[in-house]
Amino acid sequence: MKLKLILLVLLLSISYSAYNQNYNGTIEGRIFNSKNNEPVPFANVVIFQTNIGSASNFDGEFKFTGIKPGFVRIQVSAVGYETYVSPELMVSNARTVNIEIPLVEANIKLEEVVVKPSAFRKTEESPVSLRIIGVQEIEKIPGANRDISKVIQSFPGVASTPAQRNDVIVRGGGPSENSFFLDDVEIPNINHFATQGASGGPVGIINVDFIREVNLYSGAFPANRGDALSSVIEFKQKDGNSEKLEVQASLGSSEVALTLDGPIGDKTSFIFSARRSYLQLLFSVLELPFLPTFNDTQFKVKTRLNKKNELSLIGLGAYDISELNLEANESELQQYILGFLPVNEQYTYTLGAVFKHYREKSYGTWVLSRSYLNNYSFKYQNNIEVDSLLTFDYLSSEAENKFRYENTTRTDNGFKINVGAGLEYAQYTNETFRKDFIGTTPVTTDYDIELDFWKWSIFGQVSRDFFQKQLILSLGFRSDANNYSSSMSDLLDQFSPRFSASYKFLPAISFNFNTGRYYQLPAYTTLGFSDGTGDFINKENGLKYISVDHLVAGFEYLPTDQSFLSIEGFYKYYRDYPFSISDSIALANKGADFGTFGDEEVLSIAEGRSYGAELLARYKDLLGFNMVMSYTLVRSEFKEFDDNLNLTSNYIVSSWDNVHIFNITATRDLKKNWQFGFKWRFVGGAPFTPIDKNKTSLIEAWDARGQEFLDFSQFNSKRLRSFHQLDIRIDKQYFYEKWSLMLYLDIQNLYNFKSEEPEIYNPQRDANGNNIVDPQDPTRYLMKTIENDGSGTILPTLGIIVQF
Repeated sequence: MKLKLILLVLLLSISYSAYNQNYNGTIEGRIFNSKNNEPVPFANVVIFQTNIGSASNFDGEFKFTGIKPGFVRIQVSAVGYETYVSPELMVSNARTVNIEIPLVEANIKLEEVVVKPSAFRKTEESPVSLRIIGVQEIEKIPGANRDISKVIQSFPGVASTPAQRNDVIVRGGGPSENSFFLDDVEIPNINHFATQGASGGPVGIINVDFIREVNLYSGAFPANRGDALSSVIEFKQKDGNSEKLEVQASLGSSEVALTLDGPIGDKTSFIFSARRSYLQLLFSVLELPFLPTFNDTQFKVKTRLNKKNELSLIGLGAYDISELNLEANESELQQYILGFLPVNEQYTYTLGAVFKHYREKSYGTWVLSRSYLNNYSFKYQNNIEVDSLLTFDYLSSEAENKFRYENTTRTDNGFKINVGAGLEYAQYTNETFRKDFIGTTPVTTDYDIELDFWKWSIFGQVSRDFFQKQLILSLGFRSDANNYSSSMSDLLDQFSPRFSASYKFLPAISFNFNTGRYYQLPAYTTLGFSDGTGDFINKENGLKYISVDHLVAGFEYLPTDQSFLSIEGFYKYYRDYPFSISDSIALANKGADFGTFGDEEVLSIAEGRSYGAELLARYKDLLGFNMVMSYTLVRSEFKEFDDNLNLTSNYIVSSWDNVHIFNITATRDLKKNWQFGFKWRFVGGAPFTPIDKNKTSLIEAWDARGQEFLDFSQFNSKRLRSFHQLDIRIDKQYFYEKWSLMLYLDIQNLYNFKSEEPEIYNPQRDANGNNIVDPQDPTRYLMKTIENDGSGTILPTLGIIVQF
């Protein structure tokens, strides 16, 4: 029915568009001095790579009208300032594009150098390992279905999993090693149905209609960004329309969404969205054993109080429910999934305020925020809800109340100085009842705890260019501490220095370098784990911050203002990683599954490393294609322990040792507002641990977990086959005088590749669906191996976006 509706709309639109399409795109904005917010009058403003130009007025404002819809950039130049090229902007007839452009005062005389503008930018603090992702790539990358978490997987160093999850796995690090910021506000989670304690989930929360660009740091983290080991990801949001109300409605394969933006008075604008999925209806029709429903909302309100002060309020929230479809129990695979999958209800939100005050040569940023997560799930044996069959009952909450102040100064002699401090109050609760089987013994975990503590941090970074920007240096530090325990309370114990350098050999070739030490606090689930007596076991075990040393170096080459080539080598060494007592592995190998991560007894004794190289090629116009091509060679491994828990010199590969990762993404604009794109990705086979069949067959063990137990004495001794997939996307856009219509067809896994998965080891069942006891050993079930034919299917998505 939906397909017929889309085809009808398409046919009507084609016949109508032949007579009614025109170009009424509008771009308006303000150009200002980045250090004091003063307007920059008489700046030269052009549409990048065109002859369409304008100039800013006394208030730094400019406006373009009659612009052809599509993706464009703005280039701005002014006397005494560095030339600026904006992120990509999406222009349509129905919506006015608003942009604010900060110009940096030039530290060189005009006659000394000719600045060549480029569509590719980098910062003084992070000359390496920073990827800036524009709105065109966010909107149009095939296979991502407008999900930012999947867009990130197209860039070097980022692995993806065949399970279609959004785990952020960067340069061989685990999915819990990342931090996220939304307009300077730290957000703990970016996915629906999130794995508590890690970063993953199947669907992203953030609405791409809000995003103007994403900064992906896989190293060289700025000092004002902490609590990360593998990546820092900054999401930069658009401002609402300052002149009129605009509406966008979209319908995809899994959700319906509505976005509003417009003015609230003369000084304030807003943007708001709400989304709701209907996956539970689709999954029910397909007879899948689980029925997920997700909802989310997002908003931003920005007020320019006066020329020196501005305030932004942001919000992001989600409410997710996953129920069991008990009627879908015909196949062995359905029965297996229903046997272990719990019912889950989860809600999360972040509210934040960002206040900026500009002075003559600096500006201060005050950030106040609160984040909250509530996670509830339960499981009954055979899904019969009686108390005696309860195997898992989990209710947990995490609350973070944060304040951060930082001041950024640009001096007359070219120094950029950023200093600041942060204070945070964290609260964590956990009520857990869980039956398990550890070693050779059935174990019941039952505790109810409350944990609260304070965290604090200080940071600073100084950057400067020399020799007419031929050499750029940046030196920074950060230190974090808290009052959870004496092993974490001294700022000097978590002192985190970092140093970056960039040297330009030729106008188009640079050598870039960074080294630093970074720290991350273990997950709240690990901090708050208890034995039922009210004591925090891992606190008594001397739990520490996790540390990692980074060393990154490489070359970049910009042959044209539309192309970029780079090669980087990286090395990371981990210390004090939590080590699982029950499984005898580092927690770095866990976290890419649903449920919770880190709620177990650990010791801060594991050490590991990851290393490799990355190649990246980006072309804005290669034979008409906008192309991103990347290759990553990565090895990830942790040191082995002897029987006395002493580190040895031997290394065992981690769960993220994919070795080879290759991505190529290309999109092209065709005539009459058609676009075509494809993405092909190759990910080397991941290591995995074989099943402990002897333990799994025990009745007490199976009834406790309803799933296989792994043989960690053979940890990661096997490896899956490599995974590859081709995705394509076709877009058609119609631009009318007062509204716009966008249609797209996205097909994931076009040639239906089946990725290898480990076998399933399951009890045999009788005609009534009951597990059969082994007649030779009444302590065990009769088991059978179910050969897994692999995951993956052709997944088409039809989408409609209407703007007016």
